[in-house]
Amino acid sequence: MFLNTSFVLYNCSLRGSGILWSVENSVELYGVSCWGEGYFGISDKGNLTIAVERGGGSGRIEIVDLVEELNNLGLTPPFLLRFPQLLRDRLRYLCGVFEDSLKESGYNGVYRFVFPLKVNQRRCVIDSLFSADASGVFGLEVGSRSELLIAIPYQARYGVSLVCDGYKDDEYLLLALKTTELNGDTIIIASSVDEVKRTINIAKKLGITPQIGIRIKLDSKGCGRWTSASGDGTKFGLNTTELLEVIKILQEKRMLSYVRMLHFHIGSQITAISQIKKAVKEAARIYAKLCTMGLEIIYFNIGGGLAVDYDGTKTTSQSSTNYTLREYANTVVQTLKTVCDEERVVHPTIISESGRAITAHHATLIVNVFDAKKENAHREVSVSGNDPRVIRKLHDCYARMNPSSYEKCYITSLALREELSSLFNEGFLKLEERSKGEELFWNILQNAARLAARDNNRSGEMLELNKKVSGIYLTNFSIFQSIPDSWAIDQVFPILPIHRLNEEPTSSCRIVDITCDSDGEIDRTLKLHRLNQTPYYLAIPMIGAYQDTLGNYHDLLGKVNEAHITQKRDGNWEIEQILHADSIKDVLNITNYDNSKIIKTLRESLKKRAEKGEVEDFIELYRKIFEKQTYLEIP
Repeated sequence: MFLNTSFVLYNCSLRGSGILWSVENSVELYGVSCWGEGYFGISDKGNLTIAVERGGGSGRIEIVDLVEELNNLGLTPPFLLRFPQLLRDRLRYLCGVFEDSLKESGYNGVYRFVFPLKVNQRRCVIDSLFSADASGVFGLEVGSRSELLIAIPYQARYGVSLVCDGYKDDEYLLLALKTTELNGDTIIIASSVDEVKRTINIAKKLGITPQIGIRIKLDSKGCGRWTSASGDGTKFGLNTTELLEVIKILQEKRMLSYVRMLHFHIGSQITAISQIKKAVKEAARIYAKLCTMGLEIIYFNIGGGLAVDYDGTKTTSQSSTNYTLREYANTVVQTLKTVCDEERVVHPTIISESGRAITAHHATLIVNVFDAKKENAHREVSVSGNDPRVIRKLHDCYARMNPSSYEKCYITSLALREELSSLFNEGFLKLEERSKGEELFWNILQNAARLAARDNNRSGEMLELNKKVSGIYLTNFSIFQSIPDSWAIDQVFPILPIHRLNEEPTSSCRIVDITCDSDGEIDRTLKLHRLNQTPYYLAIPMIGAYQDTLGNYHDLLGKVNEAHITQKRDGNWEIEQILHADSIKDVLNITNYDNSKIIKTLRESLKKRAEKGEVEDFIELYRKIFEKQTYLEIP
């Protein structure tokens, strides 16, 4: 679920209304049709489904069936499910939308997709993009020497172009330039005057003609979380003065023909289409002016920024977007065409590095809820005239609460809670009296939350109240490892059950992970089902962009069990590959612990304190757990 409060309060308003819960109610509650992009849905049986083709033309897979099969294979959650066919479908869709836009506008150039490795460097992701039934990958963008080493074999095998971005030392430049000796198509993106000079010098020593791309700083700013990626203070790119200096250097050396690409990037997840239009228009003017100066630029690289609607609101919120992919393509193509036609210059090949939009949907995390904490349950409290004044006032506040006074009573109760705490700390209240006052306080909050839900009250105070009275669901995963952006930048990801979606969810709760860290929490209230004797699983879809590499080993919780799922022509599915979770041994190796040395040292230390048989029994258990995964082994 996501931070769209209307979904939370919508469900609250349905409770007790006599409405029979249906799958359609769950679709609306969790916003599946808003963020699912035609890939996610809910079956008549109340199970979350996924389609590997947009719209579900090839059929839908019930995720609960995948989880059951993985359990049958002896694996335990959490699970990371990848759908390579969905990844390729996103690529085809992106390329198709641009092709349509080019034809409709009469644009005299083509569109090419370059995948930026930083979005997801996992081999299975890159291999999927180059599989037999995928098309449209023109090149790979790299931003470091490590990524360059990943990309070169793909260039050698598939003949794709390399776009070399990021800061570069001479060795980076040397390796990148030498790929051209092997008939590789490699473009060096220069973000500084010095980089242009060094590229020219190294290329001259090698006796080759380099292909240079110039990254420019635009005045046009992005929007959303990454506005700092554009404008004067941005980390990369040449300003106008530096651009002209580079042109002068190349002109003097008669090397203007070396410049093959103009590149800009105004940030990831650009939420407003108006900002994209401004940036393309500004960059198009620069392109046109460079053409009139004698440069023969082939590629107009608009970088990344194509946003994903994580929260389904279709707005300019940081986790959404106010445009569709088709609107994005139309805006880019038509804006560029208009400027080129006005300036009477050639329509260049359009390149985008839309990695987030390609990869986000293909990966879904499955976590199991293993316990629930419902603090401060409603209890009847007996109050007499002998009780302290603050307790009698709390009781009076509770007793006179009604649909017209609940907000005032809630605010009053907050002040009384402060008074209660202060009196206890000064020694004027007994522990039993403090307990009685706290129970009354929580009774007030729960009653106020119930009345606010009936009233469909969405004020900030009532949303905060809803969070206070919610329970806690303990889930078997690490936010820091699997969805680090949720913690680092408050990125919103959808969260919903994979089953029981034909039942009404009646528990308001917050999700916490198993790390020993208070930040290991999804800081919003969700509507979920009450736990029973059967396992309860949640899905966190759309985690295929950035999360794999950004994930960290906080509390030494490692990679989870991973399954790659493909759908066959007959509509059935199969598990194509399983990658086992990190063991405790694997994770300890990362922190420079040698398990054999640990066990040896432990045995020697224990022998001084216990009998040999007891020591060996303990060592055997210790060694056994070394080989286990880092997460709790709970079905």
